[in-house]
Amino acid sequence: MTEKKDTLVVLIDAENAQASIIEELLSEIAKYGTASVRRIYGDFTDQNLSSWKKTLLAHSINPIQQFRYTSGKNASDSALIIDAMDLLHSKRFDGFCIVSSDSDFTRLAMRIREEGLRVYGFGEKKTPQSFVAACDRFIYTEILRKSPAAPAKPARGPRRKPKATPSADQVPAGVGLPGGSLPIDDIRDAVEATADETGWAALGRVGGIIGDRRPDFDPRNFGHKNLSALIQATGQFELQRRGTPGQSQSVYLRAKAEP
Repeated sequence: MTEKKDTLVVLIDAENAQASIIEELLSEIAKYGTASVRRIYGDFTDQNLSSWKKTLLAHSINPIQQFRYTSGKNASDSALIIDAMDLLHSKRFDGFCIVSSDSDFTRLAMRIREEGLRVYGFGEKKTPQSFVAACDRFIYTEILRKSPAAPAKPARGPRRKPKATPSADQVPAGVGLPGGSLPIDDIRDAVEATADETGWAALGRVGGIIGDRRPDFDPRNFGHKNLSALIQATGQFELQRRGTPGQSQSVYLRAKAEP
């Protein structure tokens, strides 16, 4: 039987989101559920929002035109919040995706969560912490951008000896990798909170605890595609797979014994 996916509302603040990542954004949202409602808010007569026009039809996003009634005031934020509350009270959805780097949506996220629905936030790293903390999960849009294509390798040429790079177990706590320093303390605390009497903790539960404590936690922020790769890079934990090879397996970890 196919597992039912959550039904989601996607609300985009056009003035605080980038049209260039719309494909990656919708692909990320698809991991959490089905985007049944897709709306974007802004004054599309403004030349600054012209980049959105050619992407809306291709991705079935409904533009909500909102003229500026007063200079310096963002009427789009109010329109988004009003629509969000109407959709919330319809009781037809399981969660909301708010795409913006604006702290004005902090109270909206808190209100939606009070109703027992999940809130997924999407914004740039400049997003105020108040909005990040108000979401169940917050994804920085910088990690959704496509990496530039690698330049073509020359057909021939002298082979150079690669520079030595430190192995995973040589990376100490606090040393920065792509995206910031490794969150070793967060991992260690989560392991201690969920470990059995032998010190082993299930990777899924560890990730869940870290995500609950830090809504913006994502291994991709640190240059790793998943949590197990991030943990392995710290060099401070043992990883163990349990189950039948080739079938469903569970991953467990525990802190390495001090020498």
